[in-house]
Amino acid sequence: MASFNCFILALFAALIFSGIDVGLATRRLQQLPPIPTLPTTGLPQPTIPTLPTLPKPGSLPPLPSIPNLPTVPKVTLPPFPSLPSFPTIPTTIPSIPFLSPPPSTSSP
Repeated sequence: MASFNCFILALFAALIFSGIDVGLATRRLQQLPPIPTLPTTGLPQPTIPTLPTLPKPGSLPPLPSIPNLPTVPKVTLPPFPSLPSFPTIPTTIPSIPFLSPPPSTSSP
């Protein structure tokens, strides 16, 4: 159990120190001067090629028919063996005969 607690403590410490590194890296990135913009050149823009025309839906040839598959013989399983009969559990609770208290001695 102690090794598990040590593992949790090490994981927690690693998470804390990784957060510090991330914080320092973001601060450094924010303090950098802005990136200069690239000059635009007068190069011509590439043209997009035209899409080929697709055939009309009615001009397609019909699909070939699927050949008939051979029939598989039907498999019959043998009957299950009969299970042995288990004794039934009684559902009613039998009455427990209570002993009558001993007769009391009465004193007048």
